[in-house]
Amino acid sequence: MSELLGPAQIRELAERLGIRPTKTLGQNFVHDPNTIRRIVRAAELEPDEAVLEVGPGLGSLTLELLAVSGQLTAVEIDPRLAAELPATVRRLAPELADRLRVIEADALGVRALDDPQPTALVANLPYNVSVPVLLNLLAALPTIRHGLVLVQLEVADRLAAAPGSKVYGVPSAKLAWYGSAARVGVVPRSVFWPVPNVESGLVRFSRGAPPPTAASRAEVFAVIDAAFAQRRKMLRSALAGWAGSPAAAEAALIKAGVDPTARGETLPVAAFARIAEARTA
Repeated sequence: MSELLGPAQIRELAERLGIRPTKTLGQNFVHDPNTIRRIVRAAELEPDEAVLEVGPGLGSLTLELLAVSGQLTAVEIDPRLAAELPATVRRLAPELADRLRVIEADALGVRALDDPQPTALVANLPYNVSVPVLLNLLAALPTIRHGLVLVQLEVADRLAAAPGSKVYGVPSAKLAWYGSAARVGVVPRSVFWPVPNVESGLVRFSRGAPPPTAASRAEVFAVIDAAFAQRRKMLRSALAGWAGSPAAAEAALIKAGVDPTARGETLPVAAFARIAEARTA
């Protein structure tokens, strides 16, 4: 069993580095080893897998991921944390140090990575940018075939929501473009430092084929954005701006086999793809 960072070590390390967790960077560090092991078990990683971690922070999750995977790429935006992470691994798990690659970067700007290409994403994502980061990485890194992310509980529910759910919306539909997702656990706020104001949730996802369509991902996502911009409106009204007029929106919906009086929250991603294709054909 790998040695992990506990509450005292987390605080001592942060103090030595002059780190004061900020809301701007969405920094909430998990300090409970049992929770870390639970997260990694839920990720269902293969022993030789190349894993991507976003926002490793002080290294709580990093150490356990290194112990169960073949190679770990950690993307960290804070230069102090990025510089310290290899030293933390060398100190606590020297036999695993050669498995770690640290990249100082904003995950929202990642467009490609050098080999080995990651096949899994496991991360405690910053609350304030969790959805954009997840969607960007799935778009930029097609080798990622599955993963597990720790996000705000409300966001976890949205990411995993099915059509017809009250919380189904833009994050749900866009993640569904890439595959399936499910909420697989709740993480209490007490295991974080600093303690957040909300509970957190674990979302596991698996990549699948996008809906068959001649429309591009950007075109489909534009329909999704328009449909939920005013989610209480019927689609023929909600999509009027996107299509150019209510009449053009209604024509595209009918061509796509979608009821113009339906609302976006009832549609699966395949229906949004048909609408995009109907307008662009």
